[in-house]
Amino acid sequence: MVQIKREGGLTMEFKNTKGIFLQIADSISEKVMEGKYPPGDKIPSVRDLALEMGVNPNTIMRTYGELQSRGIIDTKRGVGYYVSNEAIDIIRQWKRKEFFDNDLPLIVRQTKILNIAFEELKPYFD
Repeated sequence: MVQIKREGGLTMEFKNTKGIFLQIADSISEKVMEGKYPPGDKIPSVRDLALEMGVNPNTIMRTYGELQSRGIIDTKRGVGYYVSNEAIDIIRQWKRKEFFDNDLPLIVRQTKILNIAFEELKPYFD
């Protein structure tokens, strides 16, 4: 794990198991879902976000390219990048797929290994 902290900026711990640009895309997506970057709002410029996060601007370009290809952000030529109106639905669908493909199988495996009955889990869903 690599921790990057800039004075007055954001601290982010990057995992070695996933590309930094994808981890930044996840972080931006979380901010959209939390309402910090609502649909229609402008997000930081490539240069500003690169400085804030202490990464190369090319990394942010890859991040923004990934988010654009997913339909989460749009670009307005000469103006900047904006959160798309469909971003929340797109992110929710993307994160649900990730959960069902990656996280849930691990949870199910652990419940089997630990012999945890569904009834024991049910209170956590109420």
